[in-house]
Amino acid sequence: THWKHGGIVGVFGYGGGVIGRYCDQPKLFPGVEHFHTMRVNQPAGKYYSTDYLRKLSDLWDFRGSGLTNMHGATGDIILLGTTTPQLEEVFWTLTHDFNQDLGGSGSNLRTPADCLGQSRCEYSCYDTSALCHFLTNEYQDELHRPAFPYKFKFKFDGCPNCCVASIARSDMSFVSTWKDDIRIDQDAVNKYVEQDPAYPSNAGAHKGRDWGPFDIEKEVIGLCPTGCMKFENKKLTINTEHCTRCMHCINVMPRALKIGKETGLSILCGAKVPILDGAQMGSLLVPFMEVNPDNDYEAITELIENIWDWWMEEGKNRERLGELIMRQGFQKLLEVTGIKAIPQHVSYPRTNPYIFWKEDEVPGGWERDVDEFRKHHLR
Repeated sequence: THWKHGGIVGVFGYGGGVIGRYCDQPKLFPGVEHFHTMRVNQPAGKYYSTDYLRKLSDLWDFRGSGLTNMHGATGDIILLGTTTPQLEEVFWTLTHDFNQDLGGSGSNLRTPADCLGQSRCEYSCYDTSALCHFLTNEYQDELHRPAFPYKFKFKFDGCPNCCVASIARSDMSFVSTWKDDIRIDQDAVNKYVEQDPAYPSNAGAHKGRDWGPFDIEKEVIGLCPTGCMKFENKKLTINTEHCTRCMHCINVMPRALKIGKETGLSILCGAKVPILDGAQMGSLLVPFMEVNPDNDYEAITELIENIWDWWMEEGKNRERLGELIMRQGFQKLLEVTGIKAIPQHVSYPRTNPYIFWKEDEVPGGWERDVDEFRKHHLR
């Protein structure tokens, strides 16, 4: 497009939070020669009052273009389009009047993002908003003063459904899990099998169409990725040793199956999109960790800082953590974190979450006329 990334413009004292956008045809479009983007740190869980949203909209109508993106890929409130003289004015109003901070931008810690967690979700195994809020405050300097080889993201998923896709989109993802058995209500299981109207599969998410009678063998047992389930003589059994907590059976029969009681989180490292190297999913580093806010998440912060020390010392310019792991090896990551190698480190999610289509794979294909494209998109 005509909009070029102009680097970090910044406000006084902050290296991050503002993204410079400049038009490559300022003489043709003098009214929008700058169109800077501001990232605003969203509240944990993205909870807002209507009063706050009105004030934010009024501010951006006054100081900017009025265009917003709720929310960007990192999670921030995105305020699209303003000029350089307005940046300090917006920053002053956000911090002094709204008690709101800018987000991360540049080669620094990006704004941590989480799902609703225990505030709304019965599957959540730890308080995602509490951990997200704590780490946001704990690492303010890393958010605002770029000192890393490249960007670094935290994301927090309250259950293995991974509603913020942390396993694919963050350098460190915190995905909740449990150690003990899935709790089974056998009476409720049979209510699903017997098609009791009060027990719709998938919690009624697929209503509005007749999908036929519920088939537990086809819809639950047969789709278990590890084949760890069995339904015989009106009794459902699960071999916990083989269960990978994929959540499929719980999603299909939520009134019959519940998460275990020994809850905590797993930590994965190195997910990213294609930049220097191809896309990759997070690699499991810590299979299970209890979450204890009483000690200020000491085990988590110690792990984070050990990883940062290694990455800042060894990482090349614009090299994400995942690329450093690929270059120096997962064993090196275990060494710097002091974690002993275990069998769970051997098997990891597939490395490419993207699907790219070729022209002959798409019905009708597609045609590209470069000359026609250049009529509307000048170099």
